[in-house]
Amino acid sequence: MITVTKTYLPNRAKFDNYVNDMFESGYLTNNGKFVTKLQEKLQKYLNAENILLVANGTLALQVAYKAFELKGDVITTPFSFVATTSSLVWEGLEPVFSDIDQETFCIDASKFKNAISDKTAAIVPVHVFGNACDVETIQVTAEKYNLKVIYDGAHAFGVNYKNKSLLSFGDAAALSFHATKLFHTVEGGAIIFKDKEIYEKAKDMINFGFNPKNGGYPDKVGINCKMNEFEAAMGLCVLDDIEEILSKRAKIYNIYREELNGLVRFQKQNPNSTKNYAYFPILLNDESQVLRIKESLKKNDIDARRYFYPSLDTLPYIKSKQIMPVSRSISARILCLPLYDSLNEENVFRIIKIIKNNV
Repeated sequence: MITVTKTYLPNRAKFDNYVNDMFESGYLTNNGKFVTKLQEKLQKYLNAENILLVANGTLALQVAYKAFELKGDVITTPFSFVATTSSLVWEGLEPVFSDIDQETFCIDASKFKNAISDKTAAIVPVHVFGNACDVETIQVTAEKYNLKVIYDGAHAFGVNYKNKSLLSFGDAAALSFHATKLFHTVEGGAIIFKDKEIYEKAKDMINFGFNPKNGGYPDKVGINCKMNEFEAAMGLCVLDDIEEILSKRAKIYNIYREELNGLVRFQKQNPNSTKNYAYFPILLNDESQVLRIKESLKKNDIDARRYFYPSLDTLPYIKSKQIMPVSRSISARILCLPLYDSLNEENVFRIIKIIKNNV
């Protein structure tokens, strides 16, 4: 079976060395040396400061909302993984959708101001499939209306925008290090904060609210969402191999792009940002074509994914019933093709042949 993605597993002996160290020391969690080392390495690799490692990407979003003490409405995109919206609802915030650009698939930065009200506290845009949002327009509008900007950067690991880390834009950016991601720690995630003081506050919050500057007294509401040493060890191993992973994924990405050009539509890339080759989405003519191709691939033991589907404005637990026509249209017509470092060219061309036979 060719899956839409496949977890990268590093050299077993290298990972075992970290595990042996843990067994000898008996230190498995609570900000151990491997978590500290991974944080330092990621800050250097991503060229971003104030990185806080957490248990997963959904919690990264939730901690960011809590750290900024958000209340009321939050503008966000209807075209994303469900956690972008569900994390808001879980924290008692009201998602207010603003539609996406039909070519970039990111939130339409020229239109989200129309969704702003006196209840709006923040905007949560998504760098969809690692494609950079219009960060300048978003920032100008956010500053004008005094809104916090928290980016969902789950897909944007390693992406640069105008020679600067894309994850350094906004007041915060949340990352996912889930096993299906380009870079992973099995489970895990991170938050990058612009403000050092908010970073320090969040660092206490993810450890039950204990304040080390106050004798460890829990002087703020906290929760437990720390990354453990096993996860950090996996992250250190994967990070060592990241350039090779990127190179192999880029090769597959470029084959897809060349062979399918003119047959399907591609996401329009922000010309000022780099690619990380995390996903390969194609846009088809209609939903029936999506289903036909998906079924043809499945018959050949190939799993493509309708990602993202459905459009999040259709979720039953959203109070405000909003219709986002562009997002609904893209969601009905999109399909993500298999893409991972160990996918061989023979299978890539098999996938391409099946698509060509069905468009």
